[in-house]
Amino acid sequence: MRRGRALRPAQVVMLAFAAAILAGTGLLMLPAAKTGAGHASFMEALFTSTSAVCVTGHSVVDTATYWTVFGQAVIMLLVQLGGLGIMSAALVVFMLAGRRMGLRRRMIAAEEAGVVNLSDVRRILLGLIAFSLTCEAVIAVALAARFSEDASLGTAVWRGAFHAVSSFNNAGFALFSDNLVGFASDWFVIMPIALGIIVGGIGYPVFLDLRKNPRRAARWTLHTKLTLTATGILLFGATLAFLVMEFGNPATLEPLDGHAKVLSAFFQSVTTRTAGFNSISQSGLHDESLLVSDMLMFVGGGSGSTAGGVKVVTFAVLLLMVIGEARGGRQAEAFGRTLPTAVLRQSLAIAFLAINAVTFGTIALLAATPYSLSQCLFEVTSAFGTVGLSTGITADLGDFGQSVLVALMYLGRVGPLTLAVALAARERDRLFTFPEERPLVG
Repeated sequence: MRRGRALRPAQVVMLAFAAAILAGTGLLMLPAAKTGAGHASFMEALFTSTSAVCVTGHSVVDTATYWTVFGQAVIMLLVQLGGLGIMSAALVVFMLAGRRMGLRRRMIAAEEAGVVNLSDVRRILLGLIAFSLTCEAVIAVALAARFSEDASLGTAVWRGAFHAVSSFNNAGFALFSDNLVGFASDWFVIMPIALGIIVGGIGYPVFLDLRKNPRRAARWTLHTKLTLTATGILLFGATLAFLVMEFGNPATLEPLDGHAKVLSAFFQSVTTRTAGFNSISQSGLHDESLLVSDMLMFVGGGSGSTAGGVKVVTFAVLLLMVIGEARGGRQAEAFGRTLPTAVLRQSLAIAFLAINAVTFGTIALLAATPYSLSQCLFEVTSAFGTVGLSTGITADLGDFGQSVLVALMYLGRVGPLTLAVALAARERDRLFTFPEERPLVG
């Protein structure tokens, strides 16, 4: 009897995310998930489920008022599953059931967790889950303590837990109709959420390395050094850029006090790279600020993290490659290490496909909606980067426009990951090469 063809790791990841999205859609269409009579429409449920599983935060309805506590709990569960990685969660179930993992499943788990060593995937997966839950618990306690000043203990605990999961998993869903605009100057709300976004967006592989070598930076891996360096530069540079560009804008920073201006500019630099929370109006941003936001959303966070985008290491590798070319065609180098050619090829492939996805998505929205290039580009980049920020046009895009965003959120979440898995799995040493010939470039 002929055995069926085994699915490749990239296909398993894509199918698992699709299955979770469909399951979430079904749950959100239940009458118990929606306030008032009736149930959510298919597009409302599909869009919200995709946004939650892909840890985006894009919404076509008000999360705080449209969904019941049951519906909000479904969203939080989908965010948690999407953040940890559907395949990681499935593998843990197999392990708890006492099943033996084959090499293929171990490869999938290693890629989703951002780990290349397959020797002890079970320990690493359990550590990943423990790390995530611990971080979320700390954030939840800090937020619940602050929310308890304005609400009952039960409501404060629920809000704390929901926003902790949403922030650590870089989702951006909030239980307030204005997201976090009402807390723009509240350090005890903004900072725990910002730190959750940063920690979740750096990635577990970095923290494994830091735990192994806490005081010996020289022994950190190149991945850790590139991730931390690029993250620090982007956070500082973007904070300064938003502060300068929006300082006198009456629609964003101008009405705030001095410390609140700095806090809001910092939070904008954090959230635009991956999370989707907002403490200032996105529709009120100057065009130059929207463009900087587009750039940050496209780059995203760390590899093997809950963040989206092409990832900061991909951005760093491409930048190092350009610097190498500018220095006379030298190989890309960083921290005394030479980057392999395979890494350069993978980074170029991911960036090229991402640029095309954003370009064609923007063209589709421009053709189907009355909105400007700046608004459509912002919406598309936010969806592909699984960020979730919006200038307020998401609910008015219509079924076609929202379907485009659904496809982009799904592609942005599983695309870079599955492409990296596929490229790594297909990498082979060739036994021959064709003769070289240089075409004209530039």
